[in-house]
Amino acid sequence: MNFGFNEEQELLRSTARKFFDNECASETVRKLMDGPEGMTPDLWKKIAEQGWTGLIFPDEHGGMGLGFVDLVVLMEEMGRSVVPGPFFSTVLLGGLAIREAGTDAQKKAWLPKISSGDARATLAWMEPSAELGAGGITLQAAAKGAGFTLDGTKLFVHDAHTADVIVVAARTSSGQNPPAGGQNPPAGGQNPEDGVSLFLVPKGTPGLSVTLLPTMDQTRKLCEVGLKDVALGADALMGQAGSGWAPLARVIDRATVALCAEMCGGAQKVLEMTVEYAKIRQAFGRPIGSYQGVKHKAADMLVDVENSKSITYYAAWAMDEGVPEGQLAVSMAKAYVSDAYRRVSGAGIQLHGGIGFTWEHDLHLYFKRAKGSEFTFGDATWHRERVAQLVNL
Repeated sequence: MNFGFNEEQELLRSTARKFFDNECASETVRKLMDGPEGMTPDLWKKIAEQGWTGLIFPDEHGGMGLGFVDLVVLMEEMGRSVVPGPFFSTVLLGGLAIREAGTDAQKKAWLPKISSGDARATLAWMEPSAELGAGGITLQAAAKGAGFTLDGTKLFVHDAHTADVIVVAARTSSGQNPPAGGQNPPAGGQNPEDGVSLFLVPKGTPGLSVTLLPTMDQTRKLCEVGLKDVALGADALMGQAGSGWAPLARVIDRATVALCAEMCGGAQKVLEMTVEYAKIRQAFGRPIGSYQGVKHKAADMLVDVENSKSITYYAAWAMDEGVPEGQLAVSMAKAYVSDAYRRVSGAGIQLHGGIGFTWEHDLHLYFKRAKGSEFTFGDATWHRERVAQLVNL
């Protein structure tokens, strides 16, 4: 394993930092988060022109064919600037789900459009129960002729109001087949991972409704998606009926790693802002950074940031290499980085004093992003439990 980034990845980092410093400064972020879309067509076009919307998609579908270690570099820079908009939902959720589970025809129809920035996508996975596992997917997809009819509600769907297509996870059977890999079936005899199917639901499909939800982190747009007697043809089914959980789980794991990288970038920026402030803010005739209490707090922030990067980079490498402990690496990263970003952004506000609590200062943008990301794809407690299960505790 190479512990450093190569020249191309460092070039991607410097290019992305310069781009977001110029195109998505704090003033722009505040304007974007006040609007319902969270993105302007002009900025989205510029992001797509960089090739970033196709970064992880194959060359044959208009992408760059790069891996998650490369993506981590970009996501760190996006987190550093608290970039709003549908990049995460389009590339890491909807687009990645099509890459992992779509048929050749579905990939050919949607991935080139996503890579070029001409289409946006998202993933409707969670439901009002907020259960993260396969058992939380209860939305019914009833077979009707050669197609299916979907009925139910999805919650916390990223940017569904601007998506051209939504990947919807639904249940086509109650799950009678045993788990893969020769494992024993769960108590009760049913396997919740069996019977989950994925469907492509284009914008404007009759019976599809989208409601924008209020969020604490205004840079993230979340929606409620309603499906009432939504009739879909057989070509809307992604892969085999009832076999959608495996690719969906891969998408969630990879998106979790990308979210961790975004949190690392935000935490690094908060640390830099705080250290800079501690050098110039005077108290009793000297910079506050010269006081032991401030030094120690800043040192704790640095330890959190560096540990977060190390564990996230390892998880990204594990995803690219497909190592057996990949799921363990993902949950270890999410458990640590969720807590670390919250601690760093909270400490940054405390060390700034009164000005850190004001609307005009940018620190609240990072703190709210940290709190929102903390619970996205499961909080630290959920992932610690998953780690315990994966090591058979």
